[in-house]
Amino acid sequence: MGREDYSKAFKLGKKDYQSRMLHGVKPTLLVLDDIMPEKGSYSEQPLGLVQIPAEQIVGTKTIGRSNSFAGNFMPILRENSEFAQKWSALSTSHIKEGIREPIKAYEYMNKFYVLEGNKRVSVMKYFGVVSIPGNVTRIVPRRTEEKENKIYYEFMDFYRVAPINYIWFSQEGCFAKLQKAVGKEPGETWTDDDLLKFSAFYTRFSAEYKAKGGSKLHITPGDAFLAFITLHGYNATEEKTTNELKELMVKSWEEFKLLQEDQEIDLKMEPNQEKKSLRNILLPLSAPKLNIAFIYEKTPGTSAWTYSHELGRLYLEQTFPDEVSTVCFENGTPETAESLIEEAIVSGCNLIFTTTPAFVQASVKAAIAHPETRILSCSLNTSHRYIRTYYSRMHEAKFLMGAIAGAMAENSRLAYIADYPIYGTIASINAFALGAKMINPRAKVYLEWSTMKEIDMEEKLKEIAPSCISGRDMVIPEEGSRFFGLYHMDGDYPRNLAMPLYHWGKFYEQLIRAIMDGKWKYDDNPTKAVNYWWGMSAGVIDVICSQHLPIGTKRLIELLKATISSEQFNPFSGILYSQTGLVTDSPDRSLSPEEIMTMGWLAENIIGSIPNKQELKEQAAAVINQQGVKKEG
Repeated sequence: MGREDYSKAFKLGKKDYQSRMLHGVKPTLLVLDDIMPEKGSYSEQPLGLVQIPAEQIVGTKTIGRSNSFAGNFMPILRENSEFAQKWSALSTSHIKEGIREPIKAYEYMNKFYVLEGNKRVSVMKYFGVVSIPGNVTRIVPRRTEEKENKIYYEFMDFYRVAPINYIWFSQEGCFAKLQKAVGKEPGETWTDDDLLKFSAFYTRFSAEYKAKGGSKLHITPGDAFLAFITLHGYNATEEKTTNELKELMVKSWEEFKLLQEDQEIDLKMEPNQEKKSLRNILLPLSAPKLNIAFIYEKTPGTSAWTYSHELGRLYLEQTFPDEVSTVCFENGTPETAESLIEEAIVSGCNLIFTTTPAFVQASVKAAIAHPETRILSCSLNTSHRYIRTYYSRMHEAKFLMGAIAGAMAENSRLAYIADYPIYGTIASINAFALGAKMINPRAKVYLEWSTMKEIDMEEKLKEIAPSCISGRDMVIPEEGSRFFGLYHMDGDYPRNLAMPLYHWGKFYEQLIRAIMDGKWKYDDNPTKAVNYWWGMSAGVIDVICSQHLPIGTKRLIELLKATISSEQFNPFSGILYSQTGLVTDSPDRSLSPEEIMTMGWLAENIIGSIPNKQELKEQAAAVINQQGVKKEG
């Protein structure tokens, strides 16, 4: 039996050896001594007895035994050699009793190299053993700025709380995302039950993933698994039967393929500018009626954000009285959004707008289940090809608001009240600060967050004593409060100076026209997610000035608005400084759209900081999880 197995293993080894030779790859085992960092640039860390994933054992510690095996650990020495006899004896022993003696190995960058037990590894790999016990010493390289090194240090941080070595990612930040996706706080230790549950689920997933052809994708099984549980939920998918898991994986396959594209986003900065004929201005008579659903997180009466989208919905009904019918669903949550979308689809809606970043995951899941329904989510920098996303370049309006504030600030002290530290919001804060500084070089912007825990905003503003305050963007109907837009205090009462305007109606109108005149398909991109990010040039963002503004200030704002709308001026152009130093030193350079939407720094004239999720109220968690910025510096 042992001799027959050696003969088969020998053939496998020769085949692998020849294949590697033909492809110009080292045909024998990798040698750790050849690839280790220089002496003095690494440390050793004993890990004790570890279950080593067999597929991650890739080589030997020293060169002595490397030439006895092909790169797949199958033997390549003659069948009548002493080596072959020992290998055959181990094979027979494995069949009768199982090989129990641990090997000795080194781990480097989560790959394993055998010091003692090369033949044992070869035999067990031949028989398809999943993991091999071994006493392991970890080689810890010095920290560098290289991507693989950063991922490895993230892995070691994760390993301290969850000693799992069989999952790997191709991008930074994924081990922390995995910790969050399974319901653990940062640094929270996994129990033995947690580890067993995860191992069983990941083993099932990776087996189905590979069976479906996952090895042909240029991502790791870990990349696909993280995307899968982030989209569908860890606990919900862990309980699925094998058939249910297979079905869900088929529906998610396009998401896995999209991961290969480095999650690139096809950013549409302007509406499609194809020249309109009279025919498509009037809309084709044959265009099917659109039944549109709007999914709201709150109600128009209690939320300025929801109210602005409700105005957009009503604008659509007035603009397309015969071609469009709309309905809205209020008071949604991340937990109920999926059922609300399902209810809308069942009722006959063929176009759905989810109006908050908190509903992105529910939107993607619904789009996978109902590919015939168009679903758009109001969020920024979201890479899902099943849905399209949309947002407005509010930072353009905030720059003008800052310029007004700078002109009206008698004591050069301004306050900016923000809500969530998410994509787009940081750009708005910085644009406000830059606008103020352009008009008043001494202007300081005091940044406060309305969603911070245990904050008395009224007391904070009294301490700051600002000349002008930038509050929420528009009025909340049921409150009737005047504390919105840009205002200054006249005794105990606010006097409004200006307000930014989200004209969602015009945004929605242009999207509807693109669908009804056939231009929607022009934006299809097989490898990228599509995100509409329109601004003043598309007429979807504006600033309304109060009659209380001096005529000269109004004229200045109109001039700035014209230059931004015609794209002659970018608020984020020229030499820029953050709180921690130089951002760009070129007077001729403008930040790219991607740099603007993802910025995680604050301008030098801002007093304040970007808070962590733990500092914010619980209501902020869903939005931060989906759209929270990564702080820089």
